[in-house]
Amino acid sequence: MNDYLHDTIPNLKPFSYERHHDSHFINQQWVLVNGISKKKSIYTFKEDNILEISRKDNVIKTSWNINIQNTFTIETEDGLITVEAYFKDDDILVLNNQDKEEFALYINTTKYEDELNSIEDIQAYLKEKYKRKVSTIIYDHEFYYIEKSKEFGPFTVEQLSEKVKNEEISTYCFVRDVNEYDYSKRLRIEDLIQEL
Repeated sequence: MNDYLHDTIPNLKPFSYERHHDSHFINQQWVLVNGISKKKSIYTFKEDNILEISRKDNVIKTSWNINIQNTFTIETEDGLITVEAYFKDDDILVLNNQDKEEFALYINTTKYEDELNSIEDIQAYLKEKYKRKVSTIIYDHEFYYIEKSKEFGPFTVEQLSEKVKNEEISTYCFVRDVNEYDYSKRLRIEDLIQEL
């Protein structure tokens, strides 16, 4: 069953009670992505093992528990289900059903100002989220560049951009991340600058 989940959504991190429970899980508003086009549901896991499920003007209170292996049991309209929890990011939660090849995907909207009411809203949210993440990573990261068969660096993208502005180097020079060993990704300085 786990192969199905990890093939569908790679790079999941298992729920860790110490890391996730208090800061990322409890009292957060988790919008269920599955079926959002039909009805929007917001799940809030409370400290006293109460699960509130909000749909329009209707709030359902049910229960949830977690065991020592970080496996959850949740009381639903269909009965008791057992799930394992994973995080894609700090604000994307996946609950993998242990009895079927299905999972539920949630987005934490506690700190998100706009409402998520449709697939289009979710796409816009994810696009903006990862655009900010890429910009932050690129802005803070360092790269080597190669020019006339010589390697220089490492430099931040800001430093490389300044060298291009001062016409010290060409915007078409190939770059590599400090953690990479060659230039096989064919990334150029101009590609990095476009992401800033």
